Amino acid sequence: MASPSDNAPVVTIRRLAPSDSISELTQLLHRAYAKQVAMGLRPLAGRQDDATTKRRVFNGECHVAVRHDPGPDGRVKQVLVGSILFHEVEEAQGPPYFSKGGVASFSQFAVDPAAQGQGIGLRLLEVIEQRAREAGATELACTMAEPDTDLLNFYFRRGYRLIGHWQWPYTNYRSAILSKTLN
Repeated sequence: MASPSDNAPVVTIRRLAPSDSISELTQLLHRAYAKQVAMGLRPLAGRQDDATTKRRVFNGECHVAVRHDPGPDGRVKQVLVGSILFHEVEEAQGPPYFSKGGVASFSQFAVDPAAQGQGIGLRLLEVIEQRAREAGATELACTMAEPDTDLLNFYFRRGYRLIGHWQWPYTNYRSAILSKTLN
């Protein structure tokens, strides 16, 4: 008899591949950031076009969570359900904290709302924490929309602490700069 976990979709984490759809990734970002948009916030990932998504993912190291859906013909369809961007080189000036020795950063962190609560975000963060360690970092930092207190508490529960604040030129809110000491 099959256990409930046998029916759970298989999700893997990997680097963004050239065959992955930038449009699908943009749509995922829009869905994931829709809550902040509904709050009246203007996060770049919640409104960027495909060209901006493409530019951003190639200005960093993009990792994606992929759900493997079996089709009726036996072929498996890969569906993007999460994304995180390690060490994005921003066109806009970022927080000086990101330039400190030993600090790595991530951005454009997203999990499809339909897939949240399944540990996908935690797995994406673990991959990026490991990449940061491999790069010699002792801290992993990000900025996030400070008014999104649910997201802020998500980070606090995972060991992130408030470092300061930052105003990106393309958002209409103050961002919290968060950082976590890597072991």
